[in-house]
Amino acid sequence: METPAPLGHRETRDGVGHLVFTRSLAAPAADVWAACTDPARMRRWIGTWSGDPSSGEVRFRMTAEGDDVPEEVYLVDACEPPRRFAVRSRDAAPFSPDGSGPRVTWQHTLELRASAGSGTTLVFTQVVPDGPVGAAMAASVGPGWDYYLDRLEAAVGGADPESIAWEPYLGRMEGYRDLFG
Repeated sequence: METPAPLGHRETRDGVGHLVFTRSLAAPAADVWAACTDPARMRRWIGTWSGDPSSGEVRFRMTAEGDDVPEEVYLVDACEPPRRFAVRSRDAAPFSPDGSGPRVTWQHTLELRASAGSGTTLVFTQVVPDGPVGAAMAASVGPGWDYYLDRLEAAVGGADPESIAWEPYLGRMEGYRDLFG
């Protein structure tokens, strides 16, 4: 059986490694923006947030991973509706679900661009350090972002995100590890 290739790729930006995901969505940017920023719409595919973004921080909790996932505080570095937002975790956290490994600060950026017709190109990035830590981190988060972005695409397209099974994404772990190894 062939191992599925990662959907994301590695880029170096300003000397820092990034894991980059690009998706073409058949919806206008305003709709994709709402799916990525409105707490009620986010709940369908990834999680929800609370707080006041104008204060510079929000609390985010992933709901697609079960009921016991703790809330995390994210600092809002940029919010330019409906085109771009950038956030980073306030506190360093383990990058693996079991809590092992070094603690890292999560840094994510979402950019939306109009594409052909009424579609939108979504570019999502996560900072990933170089070396063994980055390789392990990419192996952990890469398949996860493939999964969540597929769930987003389903939600925006009117399909049921719950119909997307997690297990097939696990086969991409080594491919993501190799990007940073």
